[in-house]
Amino acid sequence: MVDVATQVAKLREESERLANNQAQQGVVLISDVRLAGAATYKAKADLLQANLAYLLAWAGSVASEPGVSVGVGRTRADRRAHPGGNTMRLCPNELTFGGPSIVTGRRGTRTDHSFSPDAFTIRHQDTIQKRSSWRGRLRMGETMHKADWRVRVCRAVGVLVLLVGVLFAAGLCVADTPHDSPVSGGMNSTFSDPAFWSRFQFGFTIVYHYLFPQLTMGLGWFLVYWKWRALKIGDEKYNQAVRFWAKIFGLNFAVGVVTGIPMEFQFGTNWASFSRYAGGVIGQTLAMEGMFAFFLESAFVGALIWGEKQLGPRYHFVAAVGVALGSWLSGFFILVTNAFMQHPVGYQVDSDGLLGIASLRAYLLNPWAWVQFAHNQMAALVTGSFVITAVGAFYTLRRLHRTQAQLYLRAGTLVGLIASLLVAFPTGDQQAKMVGRHQPVTLAAMEGKFVGGPRAGVALVGQPNVEARRLDNPIEVPGALSFLAYGTFQSYVHGLEEYPESAWPDNIELLYYSFHLMITLGTMFILLMAYARLQNWRGRLESNSWLLWALMLAFPLPYIANTVGWMTAELGRQPWLIYGLFHTRDGYSKVVTSGDTVFTLIGFVGLYFVLGLIFLYLVAREIGHGPEDELILNPGADRGEVVVRPTEEHFV
Repeated sequence: MVDVATQVAKLREESERLANNQAQQGVVLISDVRLAGAATYKAKADLLQANLAYLLAWAGSVASEPGVSVGVGRTRADRRAHPGGNTMRLCPNELTFGGPSIVTGRRGTRTDHSFSPDAFTIRHQDTIQKRSSWRGRLRMGETMHKADWRVRVCRAVGVLVLLVGVLFAAGLCVADTPHDSPVSGGMNSTFSDPAFWSRFQFGFTIVYHYLFPQLTMGLGWFLVYWKWRALKIGDEKYNQAVRFWAKIFGLNFAVGVVTGIPMEFQFGTNWASFSRYAGGVIGQTLAMEGMFAFFLESAFVGALIWGEKQLGPRYHFVAAVGVALGSWLSGFFILVTNAFMQHPVGYQVDSDGLLGIASLRAYLLNPWAWVQFAHNQMAALVTGSFVITAVGAFYTLRRLHRTQAQLYLRAGTLVGLIASLLVAFPTGDQQAKMVGRHQPVTLAAMEGKFVGGPRAGVALVGQPNVEARRLDNPIEVPGALSFLAYGTFQSYVHGLEEYPESAWPDNIELLYYSFHLMITLGTMFILLMAYARLQNWRGRLESNSWLLWALMLAFPLPYIANTVGWMTAELGRQPWLIYGLFHTRDGYSKVVTSGDTVFTLIGFVGLYFVLGLIFLYLVAREIGHGPEDELILNPGADRGEVVVRPTEEHFV
């Protein structure tokens, strides 16, 4: 057993020698000493403070500045190989160590420096506070174990996202009114109705599926921008951000592919009549999405995640562009398909009564498609921005990966604010005008407007009463709906009573609340991101713990907003599959029974639940690991010691 006092004196002597020898660039090694269980905390404190002095001497002028800290950590590979230890963080006036060992020594070997299993904190070199290594404190500035309760909160919120998706899927599909209502258009909502179960199954699978592509579309251009910045200025922090988020992108892409394939098959199994009638049109863009967009994205995503060293910086940047372009091109072809169902153009009715392409140019350049594409992609950017901001806030609250956290916060809040504004105007504004021109009955249902007239107002609060044909307890902004839909406050807005009830949307109440929840969340996004940018401009974003908590916990809200936005579009189109051409009641497969669909639906629910848990586990693990540290091998050392060079990632 080495005497502690002797070891402390030796370390201090080495520190002075290293500080005085400018030519010496030795390897940082924590001293090899094993303390008996009876050793006092004061002895351990002296030893660790001596190690700190040695490290500060090695770090030189950078670490000697007041308030600047240096950390010695372990790489991800070492953490996997030796999970017993934690990262030790060192700073001039505070030292926190958690875990039973620190790893140092030669490459391929391991030197354990065993201490008490309890962690302790040294402040101002004289105070020792004992605490459990498996518990953390809410107070900012303290190191916490990666399995602490904040991580559990984030995982719980992730599970909540899945549950919300399932619930909204149910709300999207259970949209039929009672069978004796003329609004149902001949469809009933009993559990024995095959149309009901086909709608339920497709609604569930598509809502669940879209939880993943919206993030890939939102992340893609962040990766391009960061990779471009790394090429332009050579700052490694941008490459670290690309490596980290490319893995999150890959996980979302993989689960999105798995959950998207069943929807393609449902066109043939559950909606055969619709596919036979409109397949000559919508089949064109669905094939283009698979051949051009999906293959482009899938070909480059592997190169983006694993091919950085093989491709080099420039071609790796090309891979990032290919991934982002492929994800957005995929979204475009899908939205062209949906836009045809909302506003059919460029088609012809063939001699057999089926639809065909009359003008591919008119079909692809459908004005509805371009407005919807712009609105949808801005909403996807909002999702990506909120997720990036949430991870940055999480790291900031835990005092981890400070440089990366700062990058995520600043980029996420800036793009989030811009995208949130663009979702509202001009894309949302143009979408509302498009609905007013081509689907006036939908516009009336979205606002619960039963009686038409000029200077129609937007309802801030109100409850649609379909039986009484009125909006209960309304609080409206006069003239706002006329202006938003038609451009002037005096414009006439049609009411539901001007149309036969068979043309009304299936579920006016759900449509009304979906639309207003989307508008409410969009307004919240603008206010939250604007306040975050203001705090960033004032230099207070990273120190405002309440705002950081709000940003961290707000990431599910864009998923909800996107879901209710699509519910608004799809519920508003009812009772039509292709607006004005083909009813929903005529589109489902007549030979598929309710029992068949319920059986497959149960399988989808179970499979998607397992996939969701696996996805959340993998994403949480990546976030827990965080961006990789910078591991180098000292070129002047002939003994092969591993050195972790202090970078900004270690500063706390």
